[in-house]
Amino acid sequence: MFPGGGQPNMQQLLQQAQKMQQDLAAAQEELARAEVEGQAGGGLVKATVTGSGELRALVIDPKAVDPEDTETLADLVVAAVQAANENAQALQQQKLGPLAQGLGGGSGIPGLPF
Repeated sequence: MFPGGGQPNMQQLLQQAQKMQQDLAAAQEELARAEVEGQAGGGLVKATVTGSGELRALVIDPKAVDPEDTETLADLVVAAVQAANENAQALQQQKLGPLAQGLGGGSGIPGLPF
């Protein structure tokens, strides 16, 4: 099954696996430092998360605050955080997707979010 009918070069395979592991770790670290934003209510509520999905900031425009209607504000906050997390997932796909394909497909790899 290998070119030339010989055995695979185990040292070469180990080196490739180690490089892919290093590339994956570097990409995950880059994601942890990257920040993406999501918004709701036409920008009345903005959420900032890291590329790995950690909420870092939440900005609420005073126009969104109605003491008589806190439910709408809560909905806007949830929507902004969800939008930010969707953007973080897109960034994860962009950064980690090619690495996962190099590992043999991408789906079902333990520890990867896609």
